[in-house]
Amino acid sequence: QVQLVESGGGLVQAGGSLRLSCIASGRTISNYAMGWFRQAPGKEREFVAVISWGGGMAVYADSVKGRFAISRDNAKNTVYLQMNSLKPEDTAVYYCAARRGNYYTGAAQYDYWGQGTQVTVSS
Repeated sequence: QVQLVESGGGLVQAGGSLRLSCIASGRTISNYAMGWFRQAPGKEREFVAVISWGGGMAVYADSVKGRFAISRDNAKNTVYLQMNSLKPEDTAVYYCAARRGNYYTGAAQYDYWGQGTQVTVSS
């Protein structure tokens, strides 16, 4: 079992930045692809970014490409999401997810989820 805990969310003005962290426990995540997803009120959960288990590959949703950056520190069992140039439409609960092996962008492919952290971007 892998337990995931997100942190770093909050309220920020449009154009600002936040850095989300996801700390894993229970198992080392060095063999796990790690993803970030988000869910806004009344909307389905959507893919944001994913990073391969070794950190060499990352994929982003078109809506965040060029503004967000995913990274990982396997020694700290932690994944990060640096969010820059935030927009009001980025407002959502952000979830960290893990799956063993290859990376995918579909939420259904992930086995472990955190509880989420709220990000609110004011205009």
